[in-house]
Amino acid sequence: MQKTVIDGVELLRSSSNVFADLGLPNAEKLKIKAELAYRIEFAMQSLGLTQQEAAKRMGIPQPKLSRMRRGDFTNLSERKLMDCLNRLGYDIEIRVRPADKPVGSLSLAPA
Repeated sequence: MQKTVIDGVELLRSSSNVFADLGLPNAEKLKIKAELAYRIEFAMQSLGLTQQEAAKRMGIPQPKLSRMRRGDFTNLSERKLMDCLNRLGYDIEIRVRPADKPVGSLSLAPA
C-alpha cells in the first residue's frame, strides 16, 4: 500500500484487494470468491429467489448459502461458486493470456 501524509494524517492507498491490504493469506483467491459471491447475490435478487429457492437451485444447503452471504466462503471453492452461478442461469468465461509480470494473477472481468 502507498502511504501519503496530508496535514499530519497518514492515508493508505488500497491495493484494490482488501484481503491483501489486511495481510491475509490467499488474498487473491479470497477476492475472487468474494466477487463470485457478490454475483450470486445479484443473481438471486435479479431472479427474485428466496434463500431456500436459491439454495435448492444451486444444490447447496440453505445454511451454507446463508454463511456465504455473510462472507464465510471457507467451505466453498471457486469451482463450486462458479457452479452455483451456472445453476442460476449465468455463463462463465475463463480467458487465459500471457501475464505482464513473471507470475500471473486471477481476476474477474466486469459483467
